[in-house]
Amino acid sequence: MTLVMGVLNVTPDSFSDGGRWASTDAAIAHAIALQAEGADLIDVGGESTRPGAGRVAPVDEQARIIPVIEELSRRGLMISVDTLNSSTAEAAAAAGAHIINDVSGGLADPAMASVAAATGLHYIAMHWRAHAQEMDRMTHYDDVVVDVRTELSARVDALLAAGMSADRIILDPGLGFSKVTEHNWEILARLNEFDQLGLPVMIGASRKRFVASVLPADAQVLERDLPTAVISVLAAQAGAWAVRVHDVAGTRTALSVLARVGSARMDS
Repeated sequence: MTLVMGVLNVTPDSFSDGGRWASTDAAIAHAIALQAEGADLIDVGGESTRPGAGRVAPVDEQARIIPVIEELSRRGLMISVDTLNSSTAEAAAAAGAHIINDVSGGLADPAMASVAAATGLHYIAMHWRAHAQEMDRMTHYDDVVVDVRTELSARVDALLAAGMSADRIILDPGLGFSKVTEHNWEILARLNEFDQLGLPVMIGASRKRFVASVLPADAQVLERDLPTAVISVLAAQAGAWAVRVHDVAGTRTALSVLARVGSARMDS
């Protein structure tokens, strides 16, 4: 069954929720609400990776998220930490995180692979080519699915060489990162081709720019939640391990419909 990962941006500059959860108390309350709506995991991040976003010093990132992770861990929530920094990953592991979600797949911080391996946590390696301020200039592919799969395979090799066991690695094709709109749709259309890597796959399409291509030109960011829920169903049908979303309630409802249809087919 596909898991639902709820997004918790503890940042003042998120493109999707405008810093609504930037304070510790607000972040904790929102995480609890996401769990109540059906989130299996809460993905806590303290640095925006939206296109053009500036970097955040690890010490500032940790000041934002470690108190949140500590409290959510105390309450028994399953937590992933969304970070590019090995020091933050290590601190989050000590605070009670269960998963490291690294959008750079270990490329942004040379120490990440070995640190992640030492924590013993599961590790999500996303396809990545450059930081937010440069990624839109690195969108050339001969075949986007083949190239992304090849580059992810190289990251897996690096993680294994650093001492991580294969059963702790999860892959993410990186929708929206160094990809133009049509690249993202092609990846979604050919998700089954990532099965060749033999590892679980997470899909993070929520509220991203390419999703707006199916909406009116004046649509607001929150209007991307409906097409995101449809993408989540398609990802689940393709066998995705998890979907990372802002709208947990809508996604949970969409996946429940898929489950009921699947159950009815088995009974008929």
